[in-house]
Amino acid sequence: MKAADRAHVFHSWSAQDLIDPLAVAGAEGSYFWDYDGTRYLDFTSGLVYTNIGYQHPKVVAAIQEQAAKMTTFAPAFAIEARSEAARLIAERTPGDLDKIFFTNGGADAVEHAVRMARLHTGRPKVLSAYRSYHGGTQQAVNLTGDPRRWASDGGTAGVVHFWAPFLYRSRFYAETEEQECARALEHLETTIAFEGPATIAAIILETVPGTAGIMVPPPGYLAGVRELCDKYGIVFVLDEVMAGFGRTGEWFAADLSGVVPDLMTFAKGVNSGYVPLGGVAISGRIAETFGKRPYPGGLTYSGHPLACAAAVATLRVMAEEGVVENARRLGETVVGPGLAELAERHPSVGEVRGVGMFWALDLVRNRETREPLVPYNAAGEANAPMAAFAAAAKKHGVWPFVNMNRTHVVPPCNVTEAELKEGLAALDAALSVADEYTV
Repeated sequence: MKAADRAHVFHSWSAQDLIDPLAVAGAEGSYFWDYDGTRYLDFTSGLVYTNIGYQHPKVVAAIQEQAAKMTTFAPAFAIEARSEAARLIAERTPGDLDKIFFTNGGADAVEHAVRMARLHTGRPKVLSAYRSYHGGTQQAVNLTGDPRRWASDGGTAGVVHFWAPFLYRSRFYAETEEQECARALEHLETTIAFEGPATIAAIILETVPGTAGIMVPPPGYLAGVRELCDKYGIVFVLDEVMAGFGRTGEWFAADLSGVVPDLMTFAKGVNSGYVPLGGVAISGRIAETFGKRPYPGGLTYSGHPLACAAAVATLRVMAEEGVVENARRLGETVVGPGLAELAERHPSVGEVRGVGMFWALDLVRNRETREPLVPYNAAGEANAPMAAFAAAAKKHGVWPFVNMNRTHVVPPCNVTEAELKEGLAALDAALSVADEYTV
């Protein structure tokens, strides 16, 4: 199996000759294991999508039942699994985001949200933040605000980037959350003014940025962006692909601030990634644009029956088993306090931040200067400290989510307290390795 992978599988985001993928034999709940029987506690939730863990029996059964009934059907028809998935999603989305356009994943959800915004407004530009990730397709990767954009950015996508708030590494010389919020909003409004409000179709933000560092926005920021969008007739898009469906201890991260966007993208946790599915939740105002005017977009597998059946089962499991509440409770009582204790013991931890089952440790060489443990976009020898940390975590039985100078703590939302404590103990040991690189 491993030989076939190396001979034929072309892996994403990788130099093909320099990687050695782990051969995974199986997975269940919060764990997976290799062919040697080495078991890992998955603190990555796959790519932050197995919100109910691996192989949940009720979702597996729902996929099997749907496959026996109807494996596939074209998206132009009304079918039970698709209609019920849309209904259950719309029940949970904020405000009047009651129409659901299904996609195959998060990136194409972003593509279609941007297309809808441009058609609705008749304007070309979209504003997005640095320190963001919106997907790997052409428009989505141009919206992205990290180095994964660079190789594909021809400067012609109609995208303008701006700085969102992040007090620990403030671009606004702020000293408090209130200052950071006010100055970030002033910066955004200035960007709007200088780009020309009448040219801007949308502002897109990850409600809580994920791979960029899990920076929970300060109180008032999202509400302030909502006000700016209303003031200038701009469509407000929230990207909940990673933050949605329980990850933040709420059904959607937008619920933390009470802000309702015009469009909201989702994927990942909607069915725990068991079958690829994403979508755009659409407000009444945007949906009305396409009431008598055809929407010029679609996908062959939009609302695929197997994916939608998995979504229906996942949402029911989450409600019946209190998965959202579990993420909130254990985030408050175990993860948050546990990571704070690690920060007290380890000089390599510069900041702990997060909510629910969505946390990051910002690792540094020096707490006073906040110099990152490795340089921005480090690779090879420059990334040795983070590579050593990751190897130590795996040695102690935890598969970590590592990006640049951070490790993210993003286990399944139905993780147990005992599993979290097991993972925190492994991180404790691995951080001792990171400490060796501090000054």
